[in-house]
Amino acid sequence: MTGCYDIFAKSKITFRKVVMSYNAWFQCINPACKERYPLSTIIYRCRNCDSLLEVQHDMQALAHRSAKAWMKLFEDRYKSTEWPYGSGVWGKKEWVLPEIHDDNIVSLYEGGTNLFWADRFGKMVGIDNLWIKLCGNSHSGSFKDLGMTVLVSMVKQMITDGAPIQAVACASTGDTSAALAVYCAAAGIPSVVLLPKGKISIAQLVQPIANGALVLSLDTDFDGCMAVVKEITKDETIYLANSMNSLRIEGQKTVGIEIVQQFDWEVPDVIIIPGGNLGNVSALGSGLIMMRDLGLISRLPRIVVAQAERANPLYRSYLKNFETFEPVQAQKTLASAIQIGNPVSREKAIRTLKQFDGIVVDATEQELADAAALGDTTGMFNCPHTGVALAGMIKLLKMGKIDRSEHVVVISTAHGLKFTDFKVSYHEGTLDFPCRFANKPIELPPTVVAVKEALRHALKQRRDRDV
Repeated sequence: MTGCYDIFAKSKITFRKVVMSYNAWFQCINPACKERYPLSTIIYRCRNCDSLLEVQHDMQALAHRSAKAWMKLFEDRYKSTEWPYGSGVWGKKEWVLPEIHDDNIVSLYEGGTNLFWADRFGKMVGIDNLWIKLCGNSHSGSFKDLGMTVLVSMVKQMITDGAPIQAVACASTGDTSAALAVYCAAAGIPSVVLLPKGKISIAQLVQPIANGALVLSLDTDFDGCMAVVKEITKDETIYLANSMNSLRIEGQKTVGIEIVQQFDWEVPDVIIIPGGNLGNVSALGSGLIMMRDLGLISRLPRIVVAQAERANPLYRSYLKNFETFEPVQAQKTLASAIQIGNPVSREKAIRTLKQFDGIVVDATEQELADAAALGDTTGMFNCPHTGVALAGMIKLLKMGKIDRSEHVVVISTAHGLKFTDFKVSYHEGTLDFPCRFANKPIELPPTVVAVKEALRHALKQRRDRDV
């Protein structure tokens, strides 16, 4: 992909078009190494020092276009019908995968999700400007679509160029497998997903099944599945799709860019994100830093990572000022997608938090469930992981670490319809704790008298509560 800018040649009173090429590459995150590899390389860790990789861009080339020109370009493309730029990811193609051919892009119009003004919920918990970024309003129902469009597109181009890839594989707690399966199905590429048996919702399990993936249910947890998939993808015919593959991060970084764009290029004060394998944390930071370095924004928000108390290794490390990091055996949590005790992307996440004056918080099972349910009463339909983020926000408000006047964005990572079992259990009151906002159906005889009496009682309760 090339970009163009015009230089006015005064002596000839003419315009001269200069073609500027944009490019990107894998680079080792170890400051003492910084080894580089082409993006078409089948590689997940540095061959020199075994550190994780990240995608780096030629920022000098990108800087030839002014900040205002980038903003206008992104605005012109946003939700357009011009292929592939209507996608929230591919509308920023030059910042993501600049050299990929448009014919190899596999897009399902991801991104462009609603930034929901949670006014009622904010007033309930004591914050004046609260917004929820509904990343679950996407094709497979989670933010994972943002990264998977990039990874599967790159795989398609690699196969076109002769790479020996026969299938793409991932370990998953549900959402990654759904996104991989649907994008591979659209591309006509076989997908393989390794899932922890009995530890994901039925709705999440059926997605890769419906999309034709080879679904392998392993009697272990996510960390066990991850260990297996890392081994099988040493064979270059099976390509790894987990977030340790930094192509995923390139798509996911657009969420931060899009949030700022939706605020008319103003930066919120705080962004709160649930944390599991932690790739999304560094992705969020990456997009925002790129905006700053290219002059689109002048300051960075604080980033808050919220973890479930039963799977909180990053929170424990935060309490020690990140001096050490010790993996934990993740315990069963309602927030199953972040039930991860040994996150692959912890180094990147910690680096990001240090750059963004970051905070880590955790939430108990009751706190996350009640926060999700309370939000639902104001028009949301929260997944349990969004409940973790909302509960973390409420804690930080009470602790005085977030001020009620600040502009706060909570990233909702998946659609609540993927977790109806969680919601049914909550409202039936069958969980292991009191469910403060449970709302059971009232069974009545089919008479007008019975219905009127139920209405009278319910409306009186509401009036009394609102007084």
